[in-house]
Amino acid sequence: MADIYAERGYGSRTLGFGARIGVVVVDFQRGFVEPEFAMGGAPMVEQAVRSTVPVIEAAKRAGLPVLACVNGYHAAAAAPHWKVAPVMELIAGTPAVELDPRIAAAGPDVVLMKSAPSVFFATPAASILTRERVDTVIVTGCITSGCVRASVNDAFSLGFRVMVPHDCVGDHDQAAHDQNLKDVERRYADVIDAATAIAEIERWRQANRRD
Repeated sequence: MADIYAERGYGSRTLGFGARIGVVVVDFQRGFVEPEFAMGGAPMVEQAVRSTVPVIEAAKRAGLPVLACVNGYHAAAAAPHWKVAPVMELIAGTPAVELDPRIAAAGPDVVLMKSAPSVFFATPAASILTRERVDTVIVTGCITSGCVRASVNDAFSLGFRVMVPHDCVGDHDQAAHDQNLKDVERRYADVIDAATAIAEIERWRQANRRD
């Protein structure tokens, strides 16, 4: 079957990694992972958390920055006009806004609370990564078709090279996950896997050893 996008030049090259990597972890918080919460319990998200922990650990060993975020609000009045009712219950200080314990244990360098889909909107995420001389971001997290997609778009717009390990992001629906990954790969990002991300981080670590 013909790919009309490819015929018109979409996805015509890969980006590749740049000089320095940062890992971004989007919304791996209890409210999106654990089944007792309205938006939690998706098997794909659970698997993405498991796949992301080794990526974080590799980045920490290499001395590369890891920035995580949660979605939450100090009060419901601070939330934008979401059409997703349970999002309005993500109030700071409640269990739903806590990082997944496995992500927390892996030790992100920075944890931000965001109020919009993208980790880069109205947060210091971009300036923190720029300060760390990052030019390539590995985006992990959930939900692929929502906050991950928005974060990928903004990372691209801010001038970062964007890498998305398909097994480190998750959605409620397989089709939405696949379609959004295919679309960002056409336009904004390289879609890789966790093993490739870890291998590239390790390659960077070996090339930049100072011992």
